[in-house]
Amino acid sequence: MNLSTRITTLLGDGGSDGWEVFLKARGMIKAGTPVVELTVGEHDILTAAPILQQMHVEAMNGHTGYALVPGIDELRETVAARVQARTGVVTTVDNVMITPGGQSALFAAHNAALDPGDTALFLDPYYATYPGTLRSVSAIPHPVATRAEDAFQPRAADLEAAAKETGARSLLINSPNNPTGTVYGAETMQGIADVCINNDMWLISDEVYDTQVWEGDHISPRALDGMAERTLVVGSMSKSHAMTGSRCGWIVGPAEAIEAMIHLATNTTYGVPGYIQRAAKFALEQGEAFEAEIAEPFRRRRGIASDIIARQNTVGLIPAQGAMYLMLDVRATGLSGLDFAYALLDAHKIAVMPGESFGTAAAGHIRVAMTIDDARFADALSTLCAFAEGLVSEK
Repeated sequence: MNLSTRITTLLGDGGSDGWEVFLKARGMIKAGTPVVELTVGEHDILTAAPILQQMHVEAMNGHTGYALVPGIDELRETVAARVQARTGVVTTVDNVMITPGGQSALFAAHNAALDPGDTALFLDPYYATYPGTLRSVSAIPHPVATRAEDAFQPRAADLEAAAKETGARSLLINSPNNPTGTVYGAETMQGIADVCINNDMWLISDEVYDTQVWEGDHISPRALDGMAERTLVVGSMSKSHAMTGSRCGWIVGPAEAIEAMIHLATNTTYGVPGYIQRAAKFALEQGEAFEAEIAEPFRRRRGIASDIIARQNTVGLIPAQGAMYLMLDVRATGLSGLDFAYALLDAHKIAVMPGESFGTAAAGHIRVAMTIDDARFADALSTLCAFAEGLVSEK
């Protein structure tokens, strides 16, 4: 029996999902070789004990059966209040659907925005699942390159040209950005909004790193004039509350879009377990101070990294304005990001993600996740820089 074209083409013509270096590192670890992993955006702390305790209480209180598919009202109300407080946009339960993590929300959003064969724009570099998510709804992915010299801030003119050329129906953005650490400023966001309005496009805004902003301010485009009715915002407990495995996120948008996506969820995920939702509500109620505590290690390690990189001239640092990653320029070594990552892994058992895993615009770069303790992180980054300097001296 033949599988569907849709499922067999999720990875595109190249047949790669960008995770080869990560998988090699995991294979080495499985074989008993210690590897310093700077690959995955996974906190080096566990979900806080009070959240886990609340999850246990809620499970023992019987919230283990089917929960309401759109999400329990208590959590939807809490998310709506959080969004309204941070954006100034009136947000109610009718504007919120709870999802099994941000990835599920991305899938739902693109199902709502696109018909089969529609073109969907997204920015390069991009989170590795974006093209596959677009293909999974039978859309045509169309990357729009950003530039290292712009610190990977997208240019409105490039987006406008791509929208006109392709007749795109949607644009997917992510700020703070994974993999680059870029936070889109007010001018950038307004340019994005103008393109969407001018071309009658949906905007899907992935904001899962909204609590990890080191420079500037997080701007949700839903708050810009004329954008609330055409923006779908993806949020998640994973990064803000170190609840990656709990798989609890949300999508915020116009009420009619949310209602339609609830029908989709009824036929796909059938909701999120009630005890997890109630624990998520408890976690959100801990407020911004708790979220800042979860984010603080990455802010601190960003400072450590800046000091280390300032002491050498081979590895360049793209301004790390947000998120838990660094985008490092290793083009001075003469290697691609992929070759550098493999060489570093072989020579020093340090695993990083090649820039090429996130598209072509980050070729010659690597992404470093700031997700191990400070001392090991500083040692690994120092080793990485010394390795790069050694490659240059050998040229």
